[in-house]
Amino acid sequence: MAEWQVPDVIGGGLLAGVAGLALADSLNPATIVVITLILLTVAHRPVGSALTFVLGAMSTVFALGTAIFLGASVAADAVGEGLIRLRRAVFLIAAVALAVAGFRRFRDRERKGIDLPPWFGVWTAFPLGVIITGADLPNAFPYFIAIERMVAADVDIPIGLVVLAGYALVHCIPCLILLALGMAHGDTVRTRLRKVLDRFSTGIVRRSLPAAFTLFVLAAAALTFALWP
Repeated sequence: MAEWQVPDVIGGGLLAGVAGLALADSLNPATIVVITLILLTVAHRPVGSALTFVLGAMSTVFALGTAIFLGASVAADAVGEGLIRLRRAVFLIAAVALAVAGFRRFRDRERKGIDLPPWFGVWTAFPLGVIITGADLPNAFPYFIAIERMVAADVDIPIGLVVLAGYALVHCIPCLILLALGMAHGDTVRTRLRKVLDRFSTGIVRRSLPAAFTLFVLAAAALTFALWP
């Protein structure tokens, strides 16, 4: 009797690597903070607002990833150095982001309070998800590495788009889990979230030379990969 086999449309190692990058990228402070604020401050239709915000974030991750993936695939076919340029851009972005974070640890700085904009609501949550996610993506270098790996592996465009849709979903999983916990356990979760939010949104961030040094080492490593022949 013949056995059914799933076609190997994308290597298992590559898929696992992309999934791992998506999980790392999902620990996104910006989107998690917004979901936290929705749970703490939105009294009217918080679930609908949160889900709409997450949909905006997912749409941004998928749409921008699709544009980069398709553009990089064309560049890789047309120009022999297309992949090299993409890899260099990815690690250069990472190096700059890490270096900026390192410089910020040289001095004390006061945390500014975080709040939702006054126009936030269930009908404006989607564009806020687009704005927040779009503004934060330049720092999400696992995202760009995942796209570069797919282009380098010459993944077919339809399969690549499916993988990007999965990446967008995984990117928002922590937000969905946090929302589910908040709705299921109510005041208990909200009390803990308030303590965590106050801890990281108020007070003074003290300068730290070890932290700055670590960030600079990581920036140097990323720059080395960016300049690697």
